[in-house]
Amino acid sequence: MRIAGRGRIDRRSPVRFRFDGIDYSGFQGDTLASALLANDVRLVGRSFKYHRPRGVLTAGSEEPNALMTIGSGAGAEPNVRATVQELFPGLEARSQNRWPSLNFDLMAVNDLAAPFLGAGFYYKTFMWPRAFWERVYEPVIRNAAGLGALSGAHEPDRNEKAYAFCDLLVIGGGPAGLMAALVAARAGADVIVADEDSRMGGRLLAETFEVGGRPGVNWADNVIAELNAMDNVRLMTRTTVTGVYDQGTFGALERVSHHLAVRPEALPLETFWRIQARRSILAAGALERPVAFRNNDRPGIMTAGAVRAYLNRWGVCAGRRVTLFGNNDDMHRTARDLLSAGIHVVAVIDSRHDAPDGRGYRVYKGAMVCDSSGRRGLESVTVRSIGGEDRIATDCLAMSGGWNPTVHLTCHLNARPTWREDILGFVPTPQAVPGMSVAGACNGAFSTHDCLREGAAAARDTLEDLGLRAAAIDLPEAEDAPHAISPLWAVPGSGRAWLDFQNDVCVKDVRQAAMENFRSVEHMKRYTTQGMATDQGKNSNVAALAILADVTGRGIQDTGTTTFRPPFSPVSIAAMGAGAQGKGFAPERFTTSHKASAERGAPMIEAGLWYRPSYFPAPGESHWRQSCDREVNMVRTSVGVCDVSTLGKIDVQGPGAAAFLDFVYVNTFSTLKVGRVRYGLMLREDGHVMDDGTCARLGDTHFVVTTTTAAAGQVMRHLEFVHQCLRPDLDVALTSVTEQWAQFSVAGPRSRDLLNAVLDNPIAVKDWPFMACGQVFVGGVQARLFRISFSGEQAYELAVPARFGDSVFRILLDHAEKIGGGPYGLEALNVLRLEKGFITHAEIHGRTTAFDIGMDAMVSDKKDCIGKAMSRRPGLTDPDRERLVGLKPAGEVQLLVAGAYLFSPGDDPVRVNAQGYVTSVAFSPTLGHMIALGFLRNGPARHGERVRMIDHLRGLDATCEVVDPVFLDPEGERARD
Repeated sequence: MRIAGRGRIDRRSPVRFRFDGIDYSGFQGDTLASALLANDVRLVGRSFKYHRPRGVLTAGSEEPNALMTIGSGAGAEPNVRATVQELFPGLEARSQNRWPSLNFDLMAVNDLAAPFLGAGFYYKTFMWPRAFWERVYEPVIRNAAGLGALSGAHEPDRNEKAYAFCDLLVIGGGPAGLMAALVAARAGADVIVADEDSRMGGRLLAETFEVGGRPGVNWADNVIAELNAMDNVRLMTRTTVTGVYDQGTFGALERVSHHLAVRPEALPLETFWRIQARRSILAAGALERPVAFRNNDRPGIMTAGAVRAYLNRWGVCAGRRVTLFGNNDDMHRTARDLLSAGIHVVAVIDSRHDAPDGRGYRVYKGAMVCDSSGRRGLESVTVRSIGGEDRIATDCLAMSGGWNPTVHLTCHLNARPTWREDILGFVPTPQAVPGMSVAGACNGAFSTHDCLREGAAAARDTLEDLGLRAAAIDLPEAEDAPHAISPLWAVPGSGRAWLDFQNDVCVKDVRQAAMENFRSVEHMKRYTTQGMATDQGKNSNVAALAILADVTGRGIQDTGTTTFRPPFSPVSIAAMGAGAQGKGFAPERFTTSHKASAERGAPMIEAGLWYRPSYFPAPGESHWRQSCDREVNMVRTSVGVCDVSTLGKIDVQGPGAAAFLDFVYVNTFSTLKVGRVRYGLMLREDGHVMDDGTCARLGDTHFVVTTTTAAAGQVMRHLEFVHQCLRPDLDVALTSVTEQWAQFSVAGPRSRDLLNAVLDNPIAVKDWPFMACGQVFVGGVQARLFRISFSGEQAYELAVPARFGDSVFRILLDHAEKIGGGPYGLEALNVLRLEKGFITHAEIHGRTTAFDIGMDAMVSDKKDCIGKAMSRRPGLTDPDRERLVGLKPAGEVQLLVAGAYLFSPGDDPVRVNAQGYVTSVAFSPTLGHMIALGFLRNGPARHGERVRMIDHLRGLDATCEVVDPVFLDPEGERARD
């Protein structure tokens, strides 16, 4: 089916490939679709619902039929459009949605049941009997659902994500896009041109007319060469702009190595780009729409523009006897190109009575194709005219119902397109996307001259917005034929006339939806599944809503379009989540002391997003409890060092910083003196506790807030939300500095001795009282010192720039061990805080209030704050609520467990009698028994009572005494020493 002398492929470079186990040959520059057509392969797939035979319909990314699985094994990629898959040596492709084979598909029996499987079939059928859903319906539907299938193995290919910034993003590399880029680039703008094709030029690659006195493709090549030579231009082929987002951000998918037989190890398969552009020009062209008539879905029936593209770009004839059918002048261009290539044009069936005469071919004026025949390939069509019906033998029908401007990207920010009666299509509404201009066919300009003119004009307007001046440029002469068209959406008649080729939606389905009162275009879409396939209705949406408008008696503009959402064309999850594979999916975040801790044999456990040492085993210790008890005693009697870098650290600066912190915390920070630290509690808007931590004031307008390890990200998001939405009036800057500082807790009676051995200038008690902070130096390095304690002992936290974290940790340990101290891990840290009754997210788990944890007095009456009003609702201040208490064993069973429930001694241990629950448990070597924190109804008033702790899962029944949650040093004298 190759035509000598036609096409822009490299006939000197043959390429062998395989389709459904059969070897074929193509050429360098072919797509899989063009190569299959060249080998006279017309049946390429099966439809989703009825498994009807399907052939190639289009020549671009809008293709609904020719979906293939490319490759094999773990690297197999399903649902690849053959029309965009470039041919390479050894390419292996398989058809989809058929069993056992493409030619003999047993699921095609669905086509016989078509009268029972119309629109709404699923909704009406699978509701009864109710018990059948899980046992019968769902398993059957799941087995039949889908087109291609993933291998189930791990993704072997690497994908990347990247970021780009420019003055102007030009979307589309056709005549309008190239002209816009040329004008902008010559003016000095930083330009990115993104085009989904492997070669820029757009429709010029598929046409024979001239631009500027030379073949259009040559003009495009010259412009591309000039742009490519400029330092301020980036040309991105094989790159589809998939979505438009706020503030001039665009998502784009670059197919980096889909066209390579051997992929270099360093080269990704795909790259997902985030492009930030000051301005943009959409020059995405237009998509040809089919005409709905009975059996218009047979292999061999294609769009007329695609037939022309396969001939002129790839040198392939889609059939030996070609017939054309449509309602516009554009299909006559296809007929003329076919004739000039020596291909037999059987006839042109033009629905218009005033259609132009044929130039060497017969024209049926005022006629329509009303049916076709040929199960696995077109054999003939039936033509209806005033004189009756004629049957025409043909193996290819090129149909054209007009062109739909590619408006999708202009609708991603919720704008709706505008209907234009002169082109029978929707065009973008002006200013649909801030900073975006529209030019060319996607703006309804279908002649090459108009595309060039609009591209240049859009560039000049954009340059003016950017403060640049465009140089004068002469437009080249180009084809300027008017666009003549008359309405034709569907040919009247019985039988199924297909709209959505992939999802098997036909005209009668749309009409049935309207009859059943699904008259909204959005309701119709969901009821019929029209436009919900991988092509997202690019071929069928306009015709479907035109039919809906006719049935409901409304205009097309009043009927409207469905919502166009990103992505414009399918994007693999692997590309969007590039880097989130293996450890990238669950990244391991290590502290600066990780290596030193591992060298000491410390087992690591996950804490939030970090890995932290659980304990540090000493020689002779065979159980973690031995190590934990030793570390607790070490801190209580000497000194211990613990890496607390994982605590969230947020830098808050600006004239409004103090007022901002007053608003987000329940207590007041505007009165905090410089060089002091204050504990803070943060509520959600519903009055429940979000997080706690400390806030240090380093300057009049400079604070550093700490958060718990687990809630660092949540709190940062919360603060940014408050700043942007609730208090935009405050001049404040928020910066997460968690990774910038390595921070170490130095706790114990000898903590000051240890610090004085490390700091450049010793610290005195009077200069560093409890809850003080300030600047110190370690080996000449500027550091921060905070006198705060999470252990109840005299303690400090030393923060140094992260690059010095490893060395400072080792120095601290070296000096600590000389005075009887050493490192301690999370297990000991937990015991130390439990002995002091300090809470963590085990207690502030999202369902507790400041009242519940005994901190309601911290909620200031002198100011407003987030969550204050809600926290004072009667239900959240009821004394009978479950409130924080301490627990210790008071019976023969000395074991306590977290997660157990609390009951009054005489009650049955069932849910309705539960009095509370246990949140945290540890053995206290200081006290010699287990201790726990929990929540008990009216807990503070029940100190001294005994309750039963029941854990049905572990079979545990123990008696506990309710005590104050602070087990050790309730006055806090140790910390203040």
